[in-house]
Amino acid sequence: MNDIVLQTQNLNKFFHEPVEFHVLKDINVSVHKGEFVSMIGKSGSGKSTLLYCLSTMDNDYSGEVHILNENVTGRKDKAMAAIRNKNIGFVFQFHYLLPEFTCLKNVMLPALKLGKHTYEEIEDRAYKKLEILGLKDQALKQSIKLSGGQQQRVSIARALINEPEIILCDEPTGNLDTKNTDMVFDVFRQLVDETNKTILVVTHDTDFAAASDRTIEMADGRIVSGNSGLYMEARA
Repeated sequence: MNDIVLQTQNLNKFFHEPVEFHVLKDINVSVHKGEFVSMIGKSGSGKSTLLYCLSTMDNDYSGEVHILNENVTGRKDKAMAAIRNKNIGFVFQFHYLLPEFTCLKNVMLPALKLGKHTYEEIEDRAYKKLEILGLKDQALKQSIKLSGGQQQRVSIARALINEPEIILCDEPTGNLDTKNTDMVFDVFRQLVDETNKTILVVTHDTDFAAASDRTIEMADGRIVSGNSGLYMEARA
């Protein structure tokens, strides 16, 4: 649990339109390998903005972001994309599946883009990910024909296809009922406990957050509780 996989150093971010707004203020945070971390805070507190900076999808900031002990700040777009595809899986509030594609093909797409394995190998891996999520029997069904909870589980399988070290989630249960929320949580818990994945979730669900390993709270662009030093002391 001492290996840091995500870290910021003096991260600051401004929005400039319609007026200048200091949205992230001197953020220093660490997330360790095998942690299941929730990030909470009121709307506008900066939590989703921080998540997107950590994901490398937002590079307009000052300070540093480190992924797997590598400073990725200032990298060119192509290099950033390669880092994302290899190391990070994404789960969003909206599943963003391609409705005309089967569940299987949706899961395969990131691995096909990465291009490290043959089509047959990627197909086999996708079937296995769907099986973990309890959806192997739905593999050849168009994603649009699945329920909302099933579609979100397909999006989790897609996030796992490249075997990333880190899973970043932005309100992954925001559109789900209690049953499907519990199911998604159980999947995340299993991934952490059995495969040592690192999961960072932005959520408004206080019950979800309370059941994770650590809760980081943000307010007015700052981290006000739950920073990694406190976590490590509590686990020692």
